[in-house]
Amino acid sequence: MTENVTRLRGDASSREAREAADAVFDTEAAQASFDAIIEQDSRIEPRDWMPEGYRKTLTRQISQHAHSEIIGMQPEANWITRAPSLKRKAILMAKVQDEAGHGLYLYSAAETLGTPRDVMFEQLMSGKAKYSSIFNYPARSWGDMGAIGWLVDGAAICNQVPLCRASYGPYGRAMVRICKEESFHQRQGWEILYELSHGTPEQKQMAQDSVNRFYGPALQMFGPPDDESPNSQQSTAWNIKRFSNDVLRQRFVDMIVPQAEALGLTLPDPDLKWNEERGHYDFGELDWDEFFGVIKGNGPCNAQRLERRIEAHENGAWVREAAAAYARKQAEAAEAQVAS
Repeated sequence: MTENVTRLRGDASSREAREAADAVFDTEAAQASFDAIIEQDSRIEPRDWMPEGYRKTLTRQISQHAHSEIIGMQPEANWITRAPSLKRKAILMAKVQDEAGHGLYLYSAAETLGTPRDVMFEQLMSGKAKYSSIFNYPARSWGDMGAIGWLVDGAAICNQVPLCRASYGPYGRAMVRICKEESFHQRQGWEILYELSHGTPEQKQMAQDSVNRFYGPALQMFGPPDDESPNSQQSTAWNIKRFSNDVLRQRFVDMIVPQAEALGLTLPDPDLKWNEERGHYDFGELDWDEFFGVIKGNGPCNAQRLERRIEAHENGAWVREAAAAYARKQAEAAEAQVAS
């Protein structure tokens, strides 16, 4: 009975259909099955029954993650033609393509929760949906390519590796490949900064300026402090989130301090120091007013990022139309072959 409830409820793609299914089947039994899966630290799959809150939370989180990957292509794509060598151009181009792939994995995972991709696109382009605040900052120099790779992708890895064990199957499986590729991106950024910091005094200063610009926004990527993060407690209870914002932020700081020393660069925080009693680095308060301002659309590049995304979507209309026409012809040919 429980399995039937779960499957039939999960098959319903719209909220109205799911509510109709709830009226017919035993919702309490389905909830008990869901709770047991979470308790066992197992996985919920797309056709399994799930509470509307769980579905809504995952749809928001996965689609925001997808939007971040797609918007995050912009600051680095802008530097492909200005990379200092053919090798650097090829590496940066491959990285930007990786980010596009991450977006597609994640949109596919989000679609299994019942929201069409077109709706998610519309939510992004209308400004209704959010994406990571870090991508609303400009990339001013080649050194920023290094800082984005080392700090931004490094923070993403800290944040996303635990998501490989997220309770929703399609999300966790997508994150396995994404994290492997992000690890390469982080190493690519570190290598750019290493070359600059061991180059001329001007190159080292370029690397230091980039680290100074991206250090604070990178630490903000983990989200607001735990006592100001209203969704974290429930996400943790559902095994979507494994560690709190503050725990992950501390883990990231502890990781990058020795890496910065190896680079020969300093992190722009006068309060940064080792705390023997805690066994962690202490660090200064972040500018949360700036963070929430960027989230609300007041960052230096919010308007530009959305404008470019809308432009790219409109310019790509002919590609979508061609792909749909090709798929239609293939389906018609398959049907004709079956009928013959």
